[in-house]
Amino acid sequence: MDFNVKKLVKDGVRTAFNRVVQLTEETLGTSEKTELDAHFEHLADRANMTKSWTEKILRNMEAMLTPNPGNRIEDFFYEKIDKKKPNRLSNLEYVGQDMIEAGSEFGPGIAYGAALIKVGQCQQKLGQIERDFIGTAANCYIQPLRKFLDGEMKTISKEMAILETKRLDLDACKNRVRKARSMLGQQSDSGVSPEVLLDQAERELRIAQSEFDRQSEITKLLLEGVSSSQAGHLRCLHEFAEAQARHYAQCHATMQELQRELAGLTGSSYHPVDHQTPETTENEVDRARVLCDYEARDTSELNLARDEVISVSEISGDEDYLMGFRGIEKGKVPRAFIERISSN
Repeated sequence: MDFNVKKLVKDGVRTAFNRVVQLTEETLGTSEKTELDAHFEHLADRANMTKSWTEKILRNMEAMLTPNPGNRIEDFFYEKIDKKKPNRLSNLEYVGQDMIEAGSEFGPGIAYGAALIKVGQCQQKLGQIERDFIGTAANCYIQPLRKFLDGEMKTISKEMAILETKRLDLDACKNRVRKARSMLGQQSDSGVSPEVLLDQAERELRIAQSEFDRQSEITKLLLEGVSSSQAGHLRCLHEFAEAQARHYAQCHATMQELQRELAGLTGSSYHPVDHQTPETTENEVDRARVLCDYEARDTSELNLARDEVISVSEISGDEDYLMGFRGIEKGKVPRAFIERISSN
């Protein structure tokens, strides 16, 4: 038992020493280095690039959702000890709280006090909408990115490190084989014939080559899996974009409701902000059927699907395009691709 332990320790020390020697010789340019194939190098470069950009996106996303660095550090420690994060008020909620208290002090019976209360309640509602968005964004995008970095990328880094040690062992064995071959026909200092040393070196080389090839395949499979991870990240990104769109739509609806309430307090009429472009504001809106599919060339145009029905209006001075409307979507559409079916 003690003999086996001593032998294992001795072999481990010798292997580590051989790796250091091999690495030193490679650095000095006195030893050859086994190069990985071009496809493997491409996969490794792509994985490193993916890791680098994912880390940067994750940091910036966390900074966007939690601007206060102190809060981010606090949240990080709560995650590490597996405790629930503190339920902090957002800046909007703090402002809303102060406005409501001020309005109550000034008196809800006067115009300014009543308006402060209304705006404060709106700020609190916006704060809750923001809180919901932050939670959704964390679940649908931030957590998958962090899981990828902490899981898959750490495994890849570990296997790449193992592959490097196998590569050093392989090259060290190749050097021993070359040295043994150069000694054929000469007297060995150790008393062992050069033929025996060569046979032993070639046997160790075959084992090292087999271990290197096996580790290379394992690492290659992991690197190829990065493409699947990116496909998953794409789905997560779509979910984040949808959550952000809902967030701003809810904020917009909340502000419009506030404008109506403020108008009611002062007795004036509410005029919603019209975001239509000037050239289409005064034109009639008709219904039109799409004759064939059309893919928008840029963000100013609208994608069309054959046989769908959309609303259209004239664009002043444009003989080739109409302004198309589909729900909340709006964009230019070619006249040649649609047929008007009704007129208001």
